Amino acid sequence: MKTSQEILANTIQRCRDRHIIIPTYKQMRDPRLVSDKIKAKLKQIGLWDLHSLNLFRITWKNEPIAFGGGFGGVNFIELPSKLTGVKARIIVLLGKFFPTGAHKVGATFGPLVERLITGKFDPTCQKALWPSTGNYCRGGAYDSYLLGCSSIAVLPEQMSKERFEWLKKLGAEIFATHGCESNVKEIYDKTKELEHERGHDIVTLNQFCEMGNPMWHYAVTGPAMQEVFHAIRQSDSQFAGVFLTQGSTGTLGCCEYLREHYPSLKVCAGEAVQCPTLLYNGYGAHRIEGIGDKHVPWVHNIRTMDMVAGIDDDVNIALMRLFNEPAGQEYLAHHGIPSELVQKLNLLGISGIANMLGCIKLAKYYEMDERDILFTVATDSMEMYQSRLQEERERCGQYTKENAIRDYEGRLLNIGIDYMLELSYYEKKRIHNLKYFTWVEQQGKTVEELDAQWYDRDYWKHQFSQVEEWDKKIEEFNERTGVVKEYL
Repeated sequence: MKTSQEILANTIQRCRDRHIIIPTYKQMRDPRLVSDKIKAKLKQIGLWDLHSLNLFRITWKNEPIAFGGGFGGVNFIELPSKLTGVKARIIVLLGKFFPTGAHKVGATFGPLVERLITGKFDPTCQKALWPSTGNYCRGGAYDSYLLGCSSIAVLPEQMSKERFEWLKKLGAEIFATHGCESNVKEIYDKTKELEHERGHDIVTLNQFCEMGNPMWHYAVTGPAMQEVFHAIRQSDSQFAGVFLTQGSTGTLGCCEYLREHYPSLKVCAGEAVQCPTLLYNGYGAHRIEGIGDKHVPWVHNIRTMDMVAGIDDDVNIALMRLFNEPAGQEYLAHHGIPSELVQKLNLLGISGIANMLGCIKLAKYYEMDERDILFTVATDSMEMYQSRLQEERERCGQYTKENAIRDYEGRLLNIGIDYMLELSYYEKKRIHNLKYFTWVEQQGKTVEELDAQWYDRDYWKHQFSQVEEWDKKIEEFNERTGVVKEYL
C-alpha cells in the first residue's frame, strides 16, 4: 500500500504533466479573482470542451455562450406572475451555462478535489466511481477527466438516453442498473458489488453522503442567490424562501449559507407525489428526472427545513410539453407571456419545472405577495430530455392548442397546496430518523454520528465552516505543482 504522501506525489506530478490548476471556492464564487491569463485562454475554449481550464467555469457566472465566453453576473431568469399565477417573484438560477449543461460539475468538484489534494485518491491507478441518478455522474465523469482521473458511472437504465450517449463519448465506464429515477438502492447495490470486485482500484464518491457536495452550494450557490437578491430587490423586498427538490440534497446546502443572512426565510424540500418518502415514509416510481428518493440523504440537514411538498409528475411532464411544443409556446405568447421568456422556458429541465411548481406551492401556502422573492434552480435544461419529448409525442400524440389550454389554465394556474407538510419538531425528527435504515443498516454509518447530526448543534456548522480551510489547501497544492506560475 502506498502512503498518502506517495499518492499525493503522484497526483502532483499528474497535474504538473497535464498543466492542471485547481480553482478555489472563492474563485468559483467570484470569477473576478481568476487571473487575466486564464481568462484570455478561455476565449479559445468551448464551454463543454475537455480542457482543464474549464474547471474555472464551474460557476454560476459564465457568459451564456457556447464558445470563448468570459464571466459576468449570475445566470438567472425571473418567472412573471402571468406565468406562475402567484404574486411572489420567483427567481430561477440556470444550470444550462455550466460545462456539461448542469450545475452538478460543482457538486462533484468538492468530493474529488478533497481526496486528490490530501493523497486519498491516486489518479494514476484508481478510478472515481460516481453512483447517481443522472447528472451527478455526468458532472463527476467530466470533472474526473479534467483532473486527470478515470471514472465509472452507475445510473438507472431508464434515465434519458442523452445521459448515456454523453457518458460514452467521455470514455467513462458505465453500469446501468435496474429501474428508474427512484431506484436508488439498486445503484448502491451495484456500487457495493464493484467495491468488492475491485477493492482499492476504485474510490466511491457517493453524492448522497459526500459533504463536499452541499459544501460547494454553501460556498457558491448561496452567495449567488444573495447577489441576485441584492441586484433585483426593491426597498420593501424580502428574501422569502427557497424551494428545491430533494435529490441528493446537495443544492439545499445553499440554505445553510442563506440562513446565516436571512434567518426568517422558508426552506421547502420537494419530492414526487408518486414517491412520498419525506411526506409519508412512502415509496414508488416517478418521472421527475434529477431527484433521488426512497431514502433521506446523509448530507440532508433536516433541522433547517420548514416544509416538504409533493409534486405530481403528471403535471410536471404535461408542463414540459407546454413549455417546449410549438402549440404550447404559441398559446403562452398569445396569452400575454413575453415571447422572450417563452423562448427561454427550455432552460428548465424536468426537475427545473418541478422546482418552479414547488415555488408556486410555497408562495400559495404562505400567501406571499410582490414583496416576497423566492429562489430555486434549474439544474439542467431540456437539452438533456429531447428523447422524453419524443416519447410523449409517441405516447400521447400531437400537442395541440386544446392541450395547451388544459395544461396552462387547468394545471399550471390551478396548482394547489395539497401534499404539503409544515414541519414540526417531531416531523423533522421523524424524517431524520429515516436515515437510519439506509445509512446505518446498509451503508456503514454509525448511530453515534446519526445522533450527532440531530443533537449536536455545531455538527452542521462545523461541516460548512471548512470552506476557507479547503481553499488554503487548494492554493498550497497549486503551489506544489508549479503550474499556477504559468498564468501569473
